[in-house]
Amino acid sequence: MPNIAVVLKEEIARLARKEIRTQTGSIKKASSQHRRDIAALKRQVAALERKVAALEGRTVAAAAETKPVEESSGSLRFTAKGLRSQRKRLGLAAGDYAKLVGVTPQSIYNWERGSSRPRKSQIAVLAALRGIGKKEVKARLEKLAEQEAAARKRKPAAKKKPAAKKKPAAKKKPAARKKAVARKKPVAKKKRKTAKRRA
Repeated sequence: MPNIAVVLKEEIARLARKEIRTQTGSIKKASSQHRRDIAALKRQVAALERKVAALEGRTVAAAAETKPVEESSGSLRFTAKGLRSQRKRLGLAAGDYAKLVGVTPQSIYNWERGSSRPRKSQIAVLAALRGIGKKEVKARLEKLAEQEAAARKRKPAAKKKPAAKKKPAAKKKPAARKKAVARKKPVAKKKRKTAKRRA
């Protein structure tokens, strides 16, 4: 015969588990729904942050372009060390950075060494680049590459000049024949003269 205490204990545990399941079932459903909502909100916030960063970069660039050179560059400072650190922060080679500024790579090297300084308009462009991030830089470089490719397609291919036709070489008469002819004629005249004298 089974022990009544053990059977009673098992029955109590079974009823307790059943009651707990009914109580926590609705909480589990609500928590899973909350997790889904939070994930969707996180994605939405990330997308909005990207849009805001892109808009900020555009407004900074537009403000730098619209300001007069005297106003924009008067309060701006330029240091070779700052330019070098900015280029490294963006992870750009001198050539790519030069494309963004609109100068040659050699100019960037000279500015970083301190052997030359940019003009006021170039300082304004450099200041505008301080407010952008790596994604914006990548997008600008891709746009510049597309524009260069389009410009190359528009240019007509250089026409090849036709090769100059070679003139046929003038036929040279042998010099020996001319001399022989020239010698024969005077000889014939002499013979005629001598014949007249004899007559």
